[in-house]
Amino acid sequence: MTKTPPDWHRAVIERSRIEASAVPSATVRAVEFTVNCVPGDDLDQHLFELRVQYRGNDRYAVIRGGDMCLGVDGTWDYGVKEYDRGDAWLNAHRFDLDTALRLAREHAPLVTVNGHTVTDAITARRNRSV
Repeated sequence: MTKTPPDWHRAVIERSRIEASAVPSATVRAVEFTVNCVPGDDLDQHLFELRVQYRGNDRYAVIRGGDMCLGVDGTWDYGVKEYDRGDAWLNAHRFDLDTALRLAREHAPLVTVNGHTVTDAITARRNRSV
């Protein structure tokens, strides 16, 4: 049995239909890109990925493993939460999209996980498929 939405919910949906023609057109923004040298849908592929994430004000962060952020000096720093970082830290860890994608591509072949390189991951994948 499906539940009927409450009256207020039906009223809001109806109001949105009436107002839709006056609402500006929807915009689309790519907010995250995945960059990875381990091909395909390998089980361990996600471990080697870098992510380029939109962080507002036309700036992007290059993220590794959810808790490391690439800096302009090419080193990885822990901490990706903007609310606990000052402007100087943010300026050193945020890029325009083209720069962020370029840096992610440059650093993707250098990712290591628990002592394993990208080449190790690709070789292990080949060995599993033999």
